[in-house]
Amino acid sequence: MMLQRLRDFREDRDISQKKMAELLNVAQTTYSDYERGKINIPLDTLKKLALFFDTSIDYLLELTDEAKPYPRKK
Repeated sequence: MMLQRLRDFREDRDISQKKMAELLNVAQTTYSDYERGKINIPLDTLKKLALFFDTSIDYLLELTDEAKPYPRKK
C-alpha cells in the first residue's frame, strides 16, 4: 500500500525526501520505500511522523479520514 497521505503531507510543506530521511535518521532510499509501501514503517517512526505532521497514525495509514490528531496524553 502506497502511503499517499504521507507523501501529500511532505509535499504540502515543501520538504524533500532527503530532509525527511535526515529528520528520521534513515537513508533517503529507506524513506522513499516507506512512501511507496515497499517496506513497513517501524512503529516508533510512525509516531514521529504523526507528531511531526500533527495528525494520527490512523490517518497516515488511511484507517480514518479525520486528519486531526486524537487528544494527546498529558
